[in-house]
Amino acid sequence: MRLYLDLCCFNRPYDDQSHVRIRLETEAKLSLQEQIRAGVHELLWSSILDFENSKNPFVEHLHAIAQWSVLASNHVKIDPDVLSYAETLTARGVHAFDALHLACAVVGKADVFITTDDRLLRQASHLSEIKVFLPAEALAFLGDWYEQ
Repeated sequence: MRLYLDLCCFNRPYDDQSHVRIRLETEAKLSLQEQIRAGVHELLWSSILDFENSKNPFVEHLHAIAQWSVLASNHVKIDPDVLSYAETLTARGVHAFDALHLACAVVGKADVFITTDDRLLRQASHLSEIKVFLPAEALAFLGDWYEQ
């Protein structure tokens, strides 16, 4: 499957790990990354990830996240299709960066969009073009944990 992780997902390991939810999301995100490294899933990258990450005030985090772009199987650039879809999403109340991430994922044909942003998760739950999950939910979906 082709996965798109938004920047809040990539930043999760740098958040305060004393909170159980954050620690669990970090572990799930790291497991997803290991599956990408192992070739089980593909990573989709975008120019909006590059742009948003370039604003990261922590240089070591910025460099660690940027290295994932090399492992991506495809890179989506902001083009008229992405902008058009993002405008549709912003008209529905999705914040601009979030809309661009979602639009890149949809235009880039990602199967799964992964985020740690509850607001974005709620706003994107109605989308038919892509499945949107928290990291642990993505692991469960990708692993068919609940199919039995």
